[in-house]
Amino acid sequence: MTNIDNMYATPRGRNKPMRHLGLRLRLLRRAAYQNIGKRLFDLTLVILSAPIVVPVILTLAIWVSLDGGNPFYTQLRVGRDGRTFRMWKLRSMRDDADLALARYLEQNPEMKDDWVKHQKLKNDPRITKVGRLIRKTSLDELPQLWNVFLNDMSIVGPRPIMLSQRGIYPGRSYHALRPGITGNWQVSGRNETSFVDRARFDAQYLKDQSFVTDLMIVLKTVPAVIGGTGH
Repeated sequence: MTNIDNMYATPRGRNKPMRHLGLRLRLLRRAAYQNIGKRLFDLTLVILSAPIVVPVILTLAIWVSLDGGNPFYTQLRVGRDGRTFRMWKLRSMRDDADLALARYLEQNPEMKDDWVKHQKLKNDPRITKVGRLIRKTSLDELPQLWNVFLNDMSIVGPRPIMLSQRGIYPGRSYHALRPGITGNWQVSGRNETSFVDRARFDAQYLKDQSFVTDLMIVLKTVPAVIGGTGH
């Protein structure tokens, strides 16, 4: 080998430190986004959307109240690190929702497997006429922007699970994240996926979490809402 060849030859293993450095930089960028950037992303969207969203929520609340009862509905959900928080929604179900569900499953035992698998029913007897519309368009989720403001939730993240679902959630990634208003599962035709699939979506999101990922999911949420596949 000539002297010139020696000058341009790459010793074995020289690229290894560079690969480690690149990996460390990617991990640092991800950590910076998770710890600081994601919160700024959330607050920016909440503040920018507030002038439009607040009047919409108030209008819908009046419409829902015409059905009778409180227009808002709150429920304890499991948050980051297993901490519980009170999640806000526009009411889309009857006041006796739990009783209606139990009665429906008793009268339609063939639907029990569907409920266990999906934790959803395509023809849910608990949902009111107004509720069916706002759920199909995901407008019932708008009050959760308050949860985002309080830092209980994020704009993008796993769907918040109910306390009763903790024992059947087959994964760990959920507990490392703040629940989201939208997310991988929510924009992936969730009516066609099982409850078990949520763990796979959550694990993938934890791995891919970044500003670009969150922005793309938010953009995908728009056609999902318009197409009525986001609930």
